[in-house]
Amino acid sequence: MNAARSDEGGFSAEERRAMKERAAELKAEARKGKAAEKAAADAEAQAEKIAAMDAGDRALAERLRAIVAEAAPELLPKLYYGQPGWSRDGKVVVFFRSGVGDKERYSTLGFSSAAALDDPSGLWETAFAITRIDDATADRIAALVARAAG
Repeated sequence: MNAARSDEGGFSAEERRAMKERAAELKAEARKGKAAEKAAADAEAQAEKIAAMDAGDRALAERLRAIVAEAAPELLPKLYYGQPGWSRDGKVVVFFRSGVGDKERYSTLGFSSAAALDDPSGLWETAFAITRIDDATADRIAALVARAAG
């Protein structure tokens, strides 16, 4: 009998350890696959929500989506209270609220408490009224999003 085998003729401790490691690897791969599927579904749900918006809010949300993708590609699209948001580790960092959908005179660009915007002064921006995005505004938003993403 092989000395590395257990006395009962089963697997050795090393073989059992290797099988457990492989099982853990397979589970991790399955989780990654499910995470990728969820991320794709979240991105699709967000795109559908934006496509269904009023033309003005749709233009804002599409521009914002492009700005976030460029400034913080690590943030993943998802819906946040039924509105477009972008998350890190499952927590929304940046979000857009439709003014038309909220029956307000302006839409809102917001940052959650997961955003890395804290200022030592004790005062920092967490939300902005937004009615248009010109180049200067896009640059300001990109800087805030990049900072918020950490």
